[in-house]
Amino acid sequence: MERAHFEEYKKLGLNIAYYRKEKGLSQMQLAEQIDISRTHMSRIENNDCAVSLDVIFRIAKALDIPVAKLFDFR
Repeated sequence: MERAHFEEYKKLGLNIAYYRKEKGLSQMQLAEQIDISRTHMSRIENNDCAVSLDVIFRIAKALDIPVAKLFDFR
């Protein structure tokens, strides 16, 4: 992951965690729904790795939100 995008990945992870919790899902439950490990889910939310668009699309679908909401950085 490029350090130049550190803040964007951090905000993305925070948004994923926010919407996951809003749906009442644990990291494990969401990870199972999108076919990744709980560890990978944790790393995404905690800005410890880059994340592919494929995974972003699966997360948005599982959370039943538009992809754009994950990139609505405040």
